[in-house]
Amino acid sequence: MDSNQKIKLLEQLTQSLELPESAYEKAVKRYENLGEWFNRESSALRENEPHIFPQGSFRLGTAIKPLNEGESYDLDLACNIRTGISTSTHSQKNLKDAVGQEIEAYRTARNIQAKKEEKHRCWRLEYADDISFHLDVVPCIPEAESNRIRLSESMQRYGVNREIASSLSNFAVCITDNTRADYPNYTSEWPISNPEGYAKWFEMKMNVRTLKEDMSVKAQIDQIPAFKRKTPLQRVIQLLKRHRDTTFADAPDSKPISVIITTIAADAYSGTPSLELALQEVLQALKNFAESNTDIVLNPVNPAENFADKWTNPKYAKYNLKTNFQRWAFEVNRHFNNLLMTDDVQKIVEVTKDRFAFNRGANEWADQLGLPIAASVLSITPKNIETVQAKPWRQE
Repeated sequence: MDSNQKIKLLEQLTQSLELPESAYEKAVKRYENLGEWFNRESSALRENEPHIFPQGSFRLGTAIKPLNEGESYDLDLACNIRTGISTSTHSQKNLKDAVGQEIEAYRTARNIQAKKEEKHRCWRLEYADDISFHLDVVPCIPEAESNRIRLSESMQRYGVNREIASSLSNFAVCITDNTRADYPNYTSEWPISNPEGYAKWFEMKMNVRTLKEDMSVKAQIDQIPAFKRKTPLQRVIQLLKRHRDTTFADAPDSKPISVIITTIAADAYSGTPSLELALQEVLQALKNFAESNTDIVLNPVNPAENFADKWTNPKYAKYNLKTNFQRWAFEVNRHFNNLLMTDDVQKIVEVTKDRFAFNRGANEWADQLGLPIAASVLSITPKNIETVQAKPWRQE
């Protein structure tokens, strides 16, 4: 397979992972509507300047279709209560309950049948109409200035430019976590997070714009980024997430989390406009990481946070998170290498179906890629070829 054929194949796969335009439109409407609700005249939190903003894959432009038909789309949001509430006036529980009350009122007003669900750090709200979504809303408040200064200094030691580190630290927030012993208490030691700072760092990595641009908090309701102008970095992450999802379809609790994949990929990406070269860079980085045997993936905008902290936590030992990540890193390298080095159309059919849930026949692939089909059809590759063999690390 030549370079042009590889690009065509990869582009076909990434296009199949994109959310439909209707899903984006619906997500934006629901997200904006929730922001307007928190700022309505009768809102109990209106005077506290609530600010709803997206985070996670929607914010980064790396969202993909659910693996199975009928599954809900995920839209991760944060609700930043910017004034009037602090760690000295409220406990984490107080804040979460206050946000939860507004979400419950919103659910009732919008006639949403499913009850809101409390998660460790957020409230989940399920929509079920023509397009099913679940919104995870994380309550938060701005981090104290002294802690933002320490966060900036920590980022500088991590290698972030001083000016950029200072700007990123301004987005840091305190969040709630009901698994903590101090959750109901008045304490200054709240969990720290910085999803918007991470998104700005990611944007720098994908070279869409510099972090020096537009660093201030905007209006009450932010716009979800334009998804039509995808960079190779975003598309590579989408491909990796789909491969991960199919690999761990039988053991979802053991699969690598998206933020680890995203962080390693963004660190490795050079800015190349080539999807093929970007994929090579990231695959090599994953392999190098697995071979290093490390269990540390630092949050670039909060280096005190290790995204891989569960790997060494006895509570999660049964999921073999570190081992599964390492095995997956080697598997995804081997599968992409086999896929992009073959001219066997039947192998392409089988691998893309098994690893990317992409159903396309041999004739279609042959036509798309300009590959011969006769020899492949006459000698069907056995199902137990290396690229589609059973995954021994899956939990039964």
